[in-house]
Amino acid sequence: MPAPINELKKRLSAKECLIGCWASLADAYVTEVTARAGFDWVLLDGEHAPGDLRSLVSQLQALGDTPAVVRLPAGDPVAIKQVLDIGAQTLLIPMVESAEEAAMLVRACRYPPRGTRGVGAALGRASRFGAITDYQATADEQICLIVQVENRAGLAALDAILALEGVDGVFIGPADLAADMGLAIDDPAAEKTVLDALARIEATAKFAGVFSTSQAFLARAKDAGTSFLGVAADSLVLSEALRARATAWKKA
Repeated sequence: MPAPINELKKRLSAKECLIGCWASLADAYVTEVTARAGFDWVLLDGEHAPGDLRSLVSQLQALGDTPAVVRLPAGDPVAIKQVLDIGAQTLLIPMVESAEEAAMLVRACRYPPRGTRGVGAALGRASRFGAITDYQATADEQICLIVQVENRAGLAALDAILALEGVDGVFIGPADLAADMGLAIDDPAAEKTVLDALARIEATAKFAGVFSTSQAFLARAKDAGTSFLGVAADSLVLSEALRARATAWKKA
């Protein structure tokens, strides 16, 4: 019995435009609500949210059939091993600045002799606790690795990163990139840089990704061919709705 097919990887590799939501509240109950909203994928954020390994497990369970993307705080091979073993198949790794770093991440997602992933998934969710007997032999091909390019160093290395086998997609971080350029996120020069990078990525076999709270920018990113579009975040949707309701009633 082989590893489950990563349908999200399959669809993104076919350059389908798929929309998703950031799950930043690190709570399984909220993530279950998000999963039932109709997004194509939900990202479990471990970088800017208080998620840990235990909360990631419960959120993966709560998602059901909704495809999950797990964002780690950094490209630590030990952390990569752990989240793969708990059942994540699609990873988003922040602040990748070179092809060498990206190549290390590719190796961390693969079993020897192709990589350095530790052998032991039979103990966890990834192999359905040993029920997927061919997991180790088939898992590599179902892992989807998305690297984040979000500063000038990463942008300078973009072509080399795109040339790497095993990197499936490249996500451009508009906020960090703009900050590294000394610009506001809505500065036209920053936006042009992001859109140009997205178009460069989509011109290859890789897919491009981006997150924004600006619907106008997301429309332009979609027009640039972007496949992986983060269009909402649970914490922002909740806080904005609550503030609007409180303001409306105070005025009333």
